[in-house]
Amino acid sequence: MLNDPTAELEQLTKALEGQTPRERLRIAIERFDSIALSFSGAEDVVLVHMATKIKPDINIFTLDTGRLPRETYEFLDRVREHYGIKLEVMYPQPEPLQAMVSQKGLFSFYKDGHEECCGIRKIEPMRRKLATVDAWITGQRKDQSPTRGNVPLVQVDTAFGRENSTLFKFNPLADWSSADVWNFIRMMDVPYNALHEKGYISLGCEPCTRPVLPNQHEREGRWWWEEATQKECGLHKGNIELQPIDDTTPVTPLRSTPPNK
Repeated sequence: MLNDPTAELEQLTKALEGQTPRERLRIAIERFDSIALSFSGAEDVVLVHMATKIKPDINIFTLDTGRLPRETYEFLDRVREHYGIKLEVMYPQPEPLQAMVSQKGLFSFYKDGHEECCGIRKIEPMRRKLATVDAWITGQRKDQSPTRGNVPLVQVDTAFGRENSTLFKFNPLADWSSADVWNFIRMMDVPYNALHEKGYISLGCEPCTRPVLPNQHEREGRWWWEEATQKECGLHKGNIELQPIDDTTPVTPLRSTPPNK
């Protein structure tokens, strides 16, 4: 790896442009020995499928907030078995979690926003994990929300980067659409979360996720009581600028066209 992060970023960007997601994954995996793939238990399973073909023992991790839907826990087990992988699970620290719940209860985010809860259940465990690697891979796409409209193929992660160390963040699916993802899932017979057949598109914790109707944007199923520009849990804090994106673009829930099984 180059000593100059800016030069390294430019080199990586040029290498990734015009490539398929699988080729982008190969470039990232070959460039960094210390790299991890973040798996949310949703349609980013396509990255698990691609990455394990390139490096079967790639480091794959997920965050267990303690409030995921039953279907997501079941899906994590299915993915683990289907691909024969070791799935590292990161949990929140018990002390701050207990303090928050004791003081505010289990549903304080409906009143004062999700930032504190996500900070304890997601951000801190993610920070612990990313402190151990030089690069990580996400399933972010530009079409997922207004705050992701300008997601690059690769970036320097200033939110989770350590002092005197550069953390690179790869988004191989950045220019894929929801249709691209689901066409791949159907074509390659990739396992998927059963919630997708019930109208859920963007998946998160059970109290903060609901199904969306036809013609609703997928992110409308997350933190629906907050503004559209607040619909980030903080894992991708760099997506702070509202980018031009058509929130009225129809995204049909999978229950309308489930894969043939």
